[in-house]
Amino acid sequence: MKIVIESVKRGVSWAWEHKVRTFILLVALVLALPKQVSSQLDPCCEVVATGLTTIGSTLNTVVGGALKDISSIEQTISNFEQKVVWPATLINQARALVASVQGLFNQIEGIMRVPVNSATLPATQQFEQNLLSRDPNQILQMSTQYSAVYGALPAAVGASPQVRDMTDMTDAAAQAAMKRAIQIDALADLELQAADQLHQNIQTAAPGSAPIIEAEADAWLVRANAYTQSAAADLMRVRAIDLANASANVKNGAGNAAAVQQQIYNLLKRQ
Repeated sequence: MKIVIESVKRGVSWAWEHKVRTFILLVALVLALPKQVSSQLDPCCEVVATGLTTIGSTLNTVVGGALKDISSIEQTISNFEQKVVWPATLINQARALVASVQGLFNQIEGIMRVPVNSATLPATQQFEQNLLSRDPNQILQMSTQYSAVYGALPAAVGASPQVRDMTDMTDAAAQAAMKRAIQIDALADLELQAADQLHQNIQTAAPGSAPIIEAEADAWLVRANAYTQSAAADLMRVRAIDLANASANVKNGAGNAAAVQQQIYNLLKRQ
């Protein structure tokens, strides 16, 4: 008897561990039973069929209806995005405009590259070439070439200290402005390259990435304004040097006039 009970326990344990296999086996046995036996199981099968029918109906009415509502909402959102937020027609028009503006930029860049060299003598030609080179590496040669064209500072015995100071300051301001002009030309080239890259990215950018590109363009605009202000500061310095030289000339003239008057007074006094 114990052997039978142990066998039953082992069978129940195996059936519980292999529920899928047990279920398949039971289904196979039910299908293999004679008609008389299957007829005894018809009430059970009917209950199972009724339950499955109820579950299917519930899925179709409750879950299926909710899924249809979600699908409808997603379709409405998609239509709104395509027609209002990111309309394909307007996006294509904007890209076409970008391509057209890029063509204008290319024409402007071509105009800026037209040679404007005008010097004819060897020394001035070399100096002008470096001045218009747009290459910051040429800045180190500017002082030597400037002296070759405009002359060196007078010796101490050849001019008064005031004249030497004015000449040195004027030369320094002129050279600084010329060197800064080369720097600004080089910066302008870099800005044009950045603008070209932004235009190329805009043509192929997804609608959602437009704010990122716009932020980068704004950052470059701030840089460009800073470079423009730096150039304006150089112009102000050059203008300030001109005004300072004019003031110094007036002062020197007044000093020379006072010295001449004193010499005249001394001559008259001797007579």
